Amino acid sequence: MSADFVERNTARGDIATVNAVLKQRFGERFSTAPAVRQQHGHTTSWIKNQPPEGVVFVESTEEVAAVVSICAEHNIPIIPFGTGTSLEGHVNAPEGGISLDLSKMNRVLAVNTDDLDCVVEPGVTRKQLNEYLRDTGLFFPIDPGADASLGGMASTRASGTNAVRYGTMRDNVINLTAVLPDGRILKTGNRARKSSAGYDLARLLIGSEGTLGIITELTLKLQGIPQAISGGVCPFPTIEDACNAVIQTIQYGIPVARIELLDTLQVKACNAYSNLHLSEQPTLFVEFHGSDAGVAEQAEMFGEIAKDCSGGEFVWTAQAEERTKLWQARHDAYWASLGLRPGAEGISTDVCVPISRLAECVTQTAADIKELGFIAPIVGHVGDGNFHVLVLVDMDDAEEVARAAGFVSKLNKRAIAMDGTCTGEHGIGQGKIPYLEAEIGHGVDIIRQIKHVIDPQNIMNPGKIVPTRDKASST
Repeated sequence: MSADFVERNTARGDIATVNAVLKQRFGERFSTAPAVRQQHGHTTSWIKNQPPEGVVFVESTEEVAAVVSICAEHNIPIIPFGTGTSLEGHVNAPEGGISLDLSKMNRVLAVNTDDLDCVVEPGVTRKQLNEYLRDTGLFFPIDPGADASLGGMASTRASGTNAVRYGTMRDNVINLTAVLPDGRILKTGNRARKSSAGYDLARLLIGSEGTLGIITELTLKLQGIPQAISGGVCPFPTIEDACNAVIQTIQYGIPVARIELLDTLQVKACNAYSNLHLSEQPTLFVEFHGSDAGVAEQAEMFGEIAKDCSGGEFVWTAQAEERTKLWQARHDAYWASLGLRPGAEGISTDVCVPISRLAECVTQTAADIKELGFIAPIVGHVGDGNFHVLVLVDMDDAEEVARAAGFVSKLNKRAIAMDGTCTGEHGIGQGKIPYLEAEIGHGVDIIRQIKHVIDPQNIMNPGKIVPTRDKASST
């Protein structure tokens, strides 16, 4: 059998029986209503909606284990659902099955201020957590833009605007609890900040996209709110100049907290949507964390680098209201971009390359967009070499959709050829499956083998990361 595939057990059980059992157990917290099912097959994605056959709203680890045990007994797929903000078809149900909605598991269970950590359920969102922490002097730094659930963020190994300073979810989860495909409850460790005790099971589950188990509790690292925060914007004549400023900023060791690239089209969209008044040219949004003296020094150093890279005036501020407006505009970039072509849908993709290849990759991508005549703004967390493209497409135009798919394919292959990755933070899901083998080679074999050992029935989010094939068609 090809290593690209995991086998699908064709002897799936009777979904009607499972639905009846879940209805009896969960009452109104179980639904087969078409609208509810459709909503749980939805992602902010161009990938076709594939709804589950039932949706159950769970409220505890024990309830998750009960649902998994019922589905395992009848060999029915389970698809975990947090807030539905994923971008690569992660919550689709290509084989039907049960969507397990974790949004009601939204309690902050503990905050250990002396140890700078907290314990949360997976349905807690990043904004909810930081609101809860507001009076503690602590915050959780991972900020992917969308108000995603923390369980979903761990499952996709999310990062975002602060990753250049604070890392990704992989770096900020101390331990987790998960329900395995046979219904067992696994806790991967305790609250110690480091451990050499055996395999790193938490890191195995982080980024596994619900294909190995369902995360039901997380212990997260927290950070002290900086004494001072400053941020600002700087325009550049070309994307290459802006990228070169990013490269030098990172190479010179300036401890920038966030550094985001918006191309001309994205700036235009943000001006219109968020009522900004930025010069419509490639622009960097930057932010510095530290002491009053430290952030002022960092801003001055960045300003000198920007000037050397042909940048315009670097306007920065320490006023919270002005910074909030700027970063809210950045987080609204997706919605702002849709206004560039009303009625079109967005094909969102991301790649990540070594920082030294950033300017080359972004400029070649911009040239492709121009050649193909697409409306496709570029925005990125460029401090770690990660950027996104949103191609606005008429989904009723098959030829245009095909050209867009070809563009996305070329971009993914370019990033891999530059020793980068086909996804810096979106995850593989369904949409990135074709590029994983090109990136990690025989690593796909290992992923398939791990999946088979932990989930031999292939009921945990089947059809994600590596494709599924029926046993009957295997050779």
